[in-house]
Amino acid sequence: MIPRVLTVAGSDSGGGAGVQADLKTMLALGVHGMSVLTAVTAQNSVGVQGAWELPVEAVRAQYRSVVDDIGVQAVKTGMLASAELVEVVAELISGTDAPAVVDPVGVSKHGDPLLAPSALDAVRTRLLPVATVATPNLDEVAQLAGVRVESEDDLRRAAAAVLEFGPRWVLIKGGHLAGDAVDLLTDGSEVHLLRAPRHDNRHTHGTGCTLASAIACGLARGRSVPEAVAAAKEYVTGAIAAGFALGAGIGPVDHGWALRRDAR
Repeated sequence: MIPRVLTVAGSDSGGGAGVQADLKTMLALGVHGMSVLTAVTAQNSVGVQGAWELPVEAVRAQYRSVVDDIGVQAVKTGMLASAELVEVVAELISGTDAPAVVDPVGVSKHGDPLLAPSALDAVRTRLLPVATVATPNLDEVAQLAGVRVESEDDLRRAAAAVLEFGPRWVLIKGGHLAGDAVDLLTDGSEVHLLRAPRHDNRHTHGTGCTLASAIACGLARGRSVPEAVAAAKEYVTGAIAAGFALGAGIGPVDHGWALRRDAR
């Protein structure tokens, strides 16, 4: 049976990030993607004009509907907006026998807040402890752990701080640093540095969602965490290189770049 991956995240009406990016990634990587919507945003290439979270009951019902009937081989979380949503999603994941990739989304690509300040503690104490892999970027590391990463040497310190919250593995995304795009993956004993050339392309909307979803796809296929993360890094690097202009602002990464390459 085709591997099944569930995204629990918000909708991006512009199609570049959120559930839309997750499902595109899952299609491109050959798994069956399913979704639990946690919020609806009015969003385009220049920013987020509005966001409305769904009731906890609606999120729980969507999750149970999918997991109880279809089943999942991996779960990925994105925008959860409030402490109440964080807590119910953590509870649902803890009762699901599948790896979970937690992307602790705090702000959008344009700097718009997507997580209430009151929800930060729930992410630390409820969500991160049930994560197989947590994938914070540098802003999210500062928000969650109070660690400022200014150079590649700071990545280990950041990873250690996030691991204190309980995820099995943490991937610190160093894309905001100068130079090569370097990420650090560790479980506290193994350490893997993943390095890729930086592409001179501003159209990177959806990068974090895409990477976390690609990791979940690899885990659903039975890959180890280091194998899944390495494959996801390769996929998202290609998607960034092929990112394209859309609207007046920052365009999305190209989720279908590998499909077109393989079709040639």
